Amino acid sequence: MVDAEQRSESDRKTLADLVAEARRQIREISPEDLADAIEEGEPWLIVDLREPYEYERLHVPDSILVPRGLLEGAVESNSPHRIDTLCEARDRPVALLCTTGARSALAAVVLQQMGFASVANIAGGIELWEGEDLPTASGPYQGPLP
Repeated sequence: MVDAEQRSESDRKTLADLVAEARRQIREISPEDLADAIEEGEPWLIVDLREPYEYERLHVPDSILVPRGLLEGAVESNSPHRIDTLCEARDRPVALLCTTGARSALAAVVLQQMGFASVANIAGGIELWEGEDLPTASGPYQGPLP
C-alpha cells in the first residue's frame, strides 16, 4: 500500500475532484423542484447533514438533522446510533442537504451504496434554498440525534 507521502501530487484528489466525481454518480434536484414535489404530496424525507449550530441558524422546516460524520451509523439498523426515521426510509425518496451541496453529494453516494433506492442531492444546498426564497426556519433541532 502506498502511503500519502509517496503518492505524487498529480495522483491526489482535491475536495472539488471528489465532489465532481460524486455528482456524476448521483441524482441532483433543485430546491424549487423538491419544494414543488413535496407540495404535490410526494413523500420526500429531507436530511440536513450540517452540524447542529448550522441547523439552528437556518434549516428547511420538517427536515431531520443527521450530521455528516454520523450518517453511516444513523442508517445502520443494528447500530446504537440509528435514527429510525432514516433507517425506515430506504424505499422512500430521500433528499440530502448541506450548505452548498458538496457534503451532501458525497453523502448521497454513501447512501446509494448502503441500499437506499431513491437518493437526491439538493443542488446548491441551503444557500440556494434560501436564495430561491423557499420556506426556512431557525432554532435548535428537536428530534433525536445519533
